Parts: sequence; structure tokens; C-alpha cells
Amino acid sequence: MLAAGKLRADDTPVPVLAPGNGKTKTGRLWTYVRDDRPAGELAAPAVWFAYSPDRKGEHPERHLSRFQGALQADAYAGFNQLYKKEDGRIQEVACWAHVRRKFYDLQQAHASPPDERQPVRHTRARPLLQSLHDWFEVSLTKLSRKSDTTAAIRYALGLWTALTRYCDDGRLEIDNNAAERALRAVALGRKKLFVCRIRCRRRAGRPHLQPDRLGETQRNGSRSVFERSPHAHRRSSYQPHRGASAMESRRPRATRKRSRSVDQEAIVNNSTAVSSALPNIEEPLAVQRLR
Repeated sequence: MLAAGKLRADDTPVPVLAPGNGKTKTGRLWTYVRDDRPAGELAAPAVWFAYSPDRKGEHPERHLSRFQGALQADAYAGFNQLYKKEDGRIQEVACWAHVRRKFYDLQQAHASPPDERQPVRHTRARPLLQSLHDWFEVSLTKLSRKSDTTAAIRYALGLWTALTRYCDDGRLEIDNNAAERALRAVALGRKKLFVCRIRCRRRAGRPHLQPDRLGETQRNGSRSVFERSPHAHRRSSYQPHRGASAMESRRPRATRKRSRSVDQEAIVNNSTAVSSALPNIEEPLAVQRLR
């Protein structure tokens, strides 16, 4: 990990249980990421997490004591000591996303009304979009019809009227990120939900579920799980409320036989012990239990 020539670093607060008093305190979780796939590298990405009880700069300095190369991070002052080393082994690389975020937050705090947004879009965005459209048209004449770039350009041109409609209406937005963000929680929990559904169907003795190539869940490789089975109204053989008896009925017959004989021997032994300890208790009690 530390042998890479470029790393990305960040940290976030985490609640930690304080020993002794049962309360929580705030610790820090540091992350160091190696991912050169955007630069065309074939090395597998990796991430390293490190915990510290506070946010002092000594922690990243200790974590990266053997690292040499470019470190991309935010403007946290705790990283400054790494960049000021006399040997210059770590070079600072800043983050444009953090710069954009400050302007974005400023814009959200002082949002412009639609009647002010539309003229600005018409005078500034329209010429840029027209220039992009012209570049698309010229590029299509130079590219192969089967290339991925051609497919991307044709996708944009096919939606061009809808893509530029926001310039004529100040109420509209340039992207659909609000809806994408709303579904993020669903996307994060999708895998856990799918695994849970598989486990539940296994316990119920139902067919195994597998995802197909398009990401849709299918049953038996052909039928959709949303398609109602003709036997869906029947009661499942799996009844959690039966507890031990339900588990007993699902055990192999040979195992049940062996365990039953062992249980009978245990009952006889226990009955003999009880009868010797309590002379007033008669043998029929043990016989009834055997039956």
C-alpha cells in the first residue's frame, strides 16, 4: 500500500465508547486509498483504515512515515507537517471538489429566483452548449460508427432538446441528482436485502434465487420472483413457531432413530434413579413416558 507513488487521504469522526463511564467520545477514522484506475493502471485498488482517539497531525505523520510520493487530500492543517519535510518526499496535491463545494454551499444558501437564473443561462450557457453541439457533429464524421465514443455522442444528440430545456426555464435543473441521491439508501441496502431474501427462502425450502445478467432477480433461472406461484396460497412447511419440533421433523430419518433410542435409554435410566430415590413413585410412570 505505502509503496504506491500516489495516495489519497481523508478522515471522519466516529463515536467511540469511553471505557469506565459508559459514555461515548469522538474518535477519528483515517482512510488512505490507492486507486490508479482512472489513470489506466491495472493494479488493484486498495484502502487502509486507521483509528486514532483525536485529530492531531501526529497520526497521519505516523501512518505515512514510510510513504514517498504524491498525497491528495483536503486542506486540513494536520497534513501540513508532511509537506514541510526537508527531504520533500511527500508532495501536496489539493482537491478541486472541495473548492467546488464551498461555492456550491454559497449558492445553496443564496439561491437565485427563476426569473434571475433564466437570463444568465441564456446568455452564458447557451453559447457553450451550441459550441458543444457543433463539436459533436464534427466528431461524428471522424469516428467509426461502432465506436463507444460515437454511441455516447449519439446518446447526447438524441436528447439534445431535453438537455437544453433548462436554459429556457429558470425553475428547471441541469441534472437529476436529487432523485439519484434519494435512491442511494436503497442501492446501499440492496445487497443485504437480496441476501436476506435468499436465506429466508432456503429456510422455507423454496427454490434458490439467483441474479441474472441484467441485475433482475430470477427463480430457477427463468421465472421472475414477482410472478405468483400457483401454490403460493399453501402454507409453508417451515413454521418458526414450532421451534425444536420443526427442526426435529427436518432431520434425516436415520438420525432421528438414533437420537430417539438414546433418548429412551436416558428416560429409563432417569426413571430408575427417581424410583430408587422416591419409593412411593411406581414403575407405570416410566412406562407411560416411554409410550
